Amino acid sequence: MSSGPRAVPRPAPRPSGRRVDEAPADRPAPAHPEPVRTTGAGSLVLALEAAGVDVVFGIPGGAILPAYDPLLDSEKVRHILVRHEQGAGHAAAGYAQATGRVGVCMATSGPGATNLVTAIADAHMDSVPVVAITGQVSSAAIGTDAFQEADIAGITMPITKHNYLVTDADDIPRTIAEAFHIAGTGRPGPVLVDISKDALQAATTFRWPTRIDLPGYRPVTRPHGKQVREAARLLATSRRPVLYVGGGVIKADATEELRRLVDLSGAPAVTTLMARGALPDSHPQNLGMPGMHGTVAAVTALQKADLIVSLGARFDDRVTGQLSTFAPHATVVHADIDPAEISKNRVADVPIVGDAKEVIAELVTALAEEHASCGRPDLAPWWRQVDSWRETYPLGYTEPDDGTLSPQYVIERLGALAGPDAVYVAGVGQHQMWAAQFIRYEKPRSWINSGGLGTMGFAVPAAMGAQVGRPDATVWAVDGDGCFQMTNQELATCAINGIPIKVAIINNSSLGMVRQWQTLFYDGRYSHTDLHTGSAVEAGQRVPDFVKLADAYGCVGLRCERPQDVDDVLRRAMEVTDRPVVIDFVVHRDAMVWPMVPAGVSNDDIQVARGTAPVWDREEG
Repeated sequence: MSSGPRAVPRPAPRPSGRRVDEAPADRPAPAHPEPVRTTGAGSLVLALEAAGVDVVFGIPGGAILPAYDPLLDSEKVRHILVRHEQGAGHAAAGYAQATGRVGVCMATSGPGATNLVTAIADAHMDSVPVVAITGQVSSAAIGTDAFQEADIAGITMPITKHNYLVTDADDIPRTIAEAFHIAGTGRPGPVLVDISKDALQAATTFRWPTRIDLPGYRPVTRPHGKQVREAARLLATSRRPVLYVGGGVIKADATEELRRLVDLSGAPAVTTLMARGALPDSHPQNLGMPGMHGTVAAVTALQKADLIVSLGARFDDRVTGQLSTFAPHATVVHADIDPAEISKNRVADVPIVGDAKEVIAELVTALAEEHASCGRPDLAPWWRQVDSWRETYPLGYTEPDDGTLSPQYVIERLGALAGPDAVYVAGVGQHQMWAAQFIRYEKPRSWINSGGLGTMGFAVPAAMGAQVGRPDATVWAVDGDGCFQMTNQELATCAINGIPIKVAIINNSSLGMVRQWQTLFYDGRYSHTDLHTGSAVEAGQRVPDFVKLADAYGCVGLRCERPQDVDDVLRRAMEVTDRPVVIDFVVHRDAMVWPMVPAGVSNDDIQVARGTAPVWDREEG
């Protein structure tokens, strides 16, 4: 018997999404293989094949070792040997975000499993469908502090959508089927399956379930018609509406529906950090990213709105600023697949529970009916005001006056040369914000980052997973010199397995975002943020030298320190298709991310540069 609970998982309090696979809710997968006499380990591999898995990122070890023997014979499941379990977890997440499918990672018991914790927490925060499979000590040894024993089910309970401890080999197929169903349906999220070693070694008959029975787990996908009609009525009569678009729209594959709603409503739209690409940046109604480092137009439009229609977003603190002062005059329509999100932070006047794809499609129909019966609202005055903010306070940056390289310029040129068909994966910090600001995203799933947890070291392994999932795409990891040093060992994985990611290191020789805060809020007292990775003249030596490091890992290493060389270096990198490329862009270390709303401050206090705030007309106050 599985000693983990079979009841439905707790709803996870993070951004909206939808199921990933298209199988009916009571079926685990389209494949129903015949029963096979095998071991628990063989049953696990057959279950992964039946679930449609094509790749697993992992590292073998004692407790999970029985599973690795039949995995060697699988013709359907490719295993990629990573260099650290955290890399396996982030690679699974990158794969999932790039493809829309469930990502899979595998590790052994004890430290192998605990090394997955950060990646699992990251996937949980960003609602990414991942199944993490871990080996566990034999069932008789559980609870005895056996060698490499850790209660990984207990450890991960708060950061998984659900988890299982399996001690009976007969339970493995059902558990795997349920895990993939839970991870990929409703609001996506990580599911952990911990399997004892004796269960993997025991004889069993593999039987793939013909249906899944989770009585308490029935995600609501279709919205209530009355709520949708009320939202449409408000949208048809509002004079200052804003569509607040979150990552749930991308997870729901609802970008076409969103485009129709934006066009029909005529309202300004903002796309959160997790929703970049949900609406093309070239769309005239897209005001860009809201929040702490969002555009002035996006932040201010939300503040001045009389109606906010939130679609698959969660009113995160980085978007709202000081919550009590956020959008004080706005009526709020909040649509999300997770009922726990609605009114969690900002009280919703019109709550709508449902899949974003279905919600938006029904809202388009209802809004068209409102327009037909009542006419369209006059949004011209609102657009004049919004356009004045957009024209007066566009995104921009100042070139360093000492001839050093501007990080914003590097990222801007990267986006221009790689284009909208590339996939961009960021770590966390200044480079992440600049990549969100200065690359134009025209397509969904072209921007992947660690949004909720803010995990340094995310970019390289996540880019690896994205490249595996989309082998024909050009995948760029935009990373900082601090982030890169946390997980760069996965370059070895990429080089050996022919995964030709490209890494642009924005090297300011420091923990850049921390340094920015030290500049602004700690009187320039730079306590332990200098990494000594930048100018050889300034530091005496580069520690490490990223070009030499790339070469040691079997990658192409390049360096760029002058603005006039940026395009040439980027082109040289893009000509390499048979191995990873690492570019060390040595940039001006004092560049900052602007605009900025300091943490805990009202969005009304947004600054466009240090000590410089927008000047509002009296009528806008």
